[in-house]
This record gives sequence, structure tokens and C-alpha cells, in this order.
Amino acid sequence: MSYRVALTDQAREELDQACTWWGENRSPAQAVRWYNGFIEVLQSLAKSPERCPLAAENDAFPYELRQLAYGLGRKPTHRAVFTIRPDMVLVLRIRHLAQRPI
Repeated sequence: MSYRVALTDQAREELDQACTWWGENRSPAQAVRWYNGFIEVLQSLAKSPERCPLAAENDAFPYELRQLAYGLGRKPTHRAVFTIRPDMVLVLRIRHLAQRPI
């Protein structure tokens, strides 16, 4: 089965803000690489999103929340929090790993 991957407006804004931070605090080239890589990883959720673990916040919501960690290099820096719907993976939030749970 293949799912459509969609981001909420909030997730898209958080992704853009994180990219801006990378550009200002690392380098513009690294920000572009980070952003494009994150988008690519998010698109990989179209196939078997169940491979990702449940998010820490899962028990606080009436629907299943999963997370996908991403970062440049070996150490993830951010996570995408998402839910799986019958025909779609909906990315709800993009969070830095240092941020408190939702």
C-alpha cells in the first residue's frame, strides 16, 4: 500500500522555521541540504509508515501518533510527529528533539 504524505500548515511552518535557523546558525548550503533531506525522508513515509515508533505523546491523544527522527550526520536533531489515516500520512508537527513533548 502507498500513502499520500501531507503536512499540516503548522508542520510546514515549523519545518520552514527550522530551515531558517540552520541557514542563520550553520550555513545556507547546509540549510538547503537539511531541508531537502528532511522532505525526502518525509516522503519515505508513503511506504510502511508503521516502521516508525510511537511518539512519546501517543497516550495523550485519541489517535495513534508516531514519530520519525531526522538529522544531518549520525545524530538526529528533529522529529516529525505524524498520524496514519486510511489513505494518507498526516505530518502534524516538526519538533527539535530538545523541545518538550507536545
